[in-house]
Amino acid sequence: MCPWNVKFAQELKEPAFAAREVLAGKDARTLARELLAMSLEEFRVGFKGSPMKRAKLRGLKRNAAVVLGNVRTASQMEKVEDVQVLTRALDDPEPLVREHASWALRRAGLPLSGA
Repeated sequence: MCPWNVKFAQELKEPAFAAREVLAGKDARTLARELLAMSLEEFRVGFKGSPMKRAKLRGLKRNAAVVLGNVRTASQMEKVEDVQVLTRALDDPEPLVREHASWALRRAGLPLSGA
């Protein structure tokens, strides 16, 4: 949800419009880390019947890496957690995810060998 809209958001009573458990109640940084670390099976279960599946897991992971590359207000602990999940993403089977994880790590000021 847009940060501006969060101020005015009201919880919906209609279950069909409720946030999925996999997304609910998380800030952007936490959600980005969780999406980047998500397995294909977790993706299938968490987004079953959702239009989010059209983005595919690789698309969500790419976007999550971009979020972590653009966030600048982190505490040192948050930065450590970001670096850990981004470093693991360098081994993702999808080139798109690896490329964006590498980009995010460079944005954090971490030189990568061969990057």
